[in-house]
Amino acid sequence: MGHKPRIAVISPFLDKRHGTERCVAEQIERLADDYEVHLYSAWIQDIDLSNIVWHRIRRFPGPHLVRYLWFFAANHMCRWWHRHFGKLEFDLVFSPGINCWDADIVAVHIIFAEFHRLMRQELDLKRNPLRAWPRLVHRRLSYRLFIALEHKVYTRDALPLAVTSRKMEQDLVRCFNRRSRVSIVYCGVDPERFNPPRRHALRGIAREGLELPDRAFAVLLVGNDWRKKGLPCLIDAVARLASEDLTVLVCGEDESSSCRGLIQRHGLENRVLTLPLVRDIERYYAAADLYVGPSLEDSFAIPPLEAMACGLPVIVSRQAGVSELVTDGVDGLILDDPRDSRQLAHLIDRICVDEGLRQRLGTRAAETARHYTWKRNAQEIKKVFEQRLREKGRNIPDRRSALAQT
Repeated sequence: MGHKPRIAVISPFLDKRHGTERCVAEQIERLADDYEVHLYSAWIQDIDLSNIVWHRIRRFPGPHLVRYLWFFAANHMCRWWHRHFGKLEFDLVFSPGINCWDADIVAVHIIFAEFHRLMRQELDLKRNPLRAWPRLVHRRLSYRLFIALEHKVYTRDALPLAVTSRKMEQDLVRCFNRRSRVSIVYCGVDPERFNPPRRHALRGIAREGLELPDRAFAVLLVGNDWRKKGLPCLIDAVARLASEDLTVLVCGEDESSSCRGLIQRHGLENRVLTLPLVRDIERYYAAADLYVGPSLEDSFAIPPLEAMACGLPVIVSRQAGVSELVTDGVDGLILDDPRDSRQLAHLIDRICVDEGLRQRLGTRAAETARHYTWKRNAQEIKKVFEQRLREKGRNIPDRRSALAQT
């Protein structure tokens, strides 16, 4: 057999603390035995580089839009240099999102055209205080550029796209009339880290570390961009229940203070704990009694699946791709309208007061999540790679690879 296929992976950054980046990191670590992986990225964290070549792209200071435009141009220039002066040719170019013009495969983790449609009211300057206008103007300009790029790239029928849910497949049809060459590759979990025995073993020390009393019923939400993740709906729902034992744990980062104002208006400052993103996030799942993900829009949402793997009961929005893996009332509950705090309050109350329901949902959730691992995810994306390699007449990795045997 000839040399392993050489692939370039183009991503502004990679780590295991953000959804899209986590997915790509898990994939390339597992594919590195079958492919010669070259990563073009500004910075990386939490990734095993023993079988991966990292070509560092110099970071550029400034707002997100400026950094994006710089990375878009810089990774092209860097690869041009390597191709012409380093004789470094690639069999495939893989991009999570639109990070270059010449990708052979694009993994779609968000469709900005759909997200902008859902968030249009939140972006209205008249509905926000003056101090928020610079941030909103920056977002509006960014979304306008991203949507224009989506119309240019996602309408190329010859370009294979990998999406994380049927919902995204349908969004591509609705937004761009894109119907062909779309593969669904669900995200996964690491069953060695996220499982019920580990959760139970960590529970005592995790709750003690967060100073949660025994009577506290802890509701967890993990994610950045709190409005998108549905935190306002969750706060309104908890306020409706008026139970002093309900505590909300919010793990993530958000540049807006709007949710903090909502928390203050409801008088929930002492019952909403904001937690930093950490590598050992399983201790947050261990401390929680329920996971709630009322996302306004999510291509998949990995934290609910990790919570399920830990044996936690979950409530997920129908607007999140992960809901496609949940059977309502069997291994989780589905929130039909992520803006309906009344319905969400009812669902939270059902689980809070019924211990038997919590146990049944948690047990079956763990059984469901067991089928969706990062190993399976890597095998599915590898099929997409192999098909594209065949079309280009390139070498295909040996089926008896380490990935197939693990």
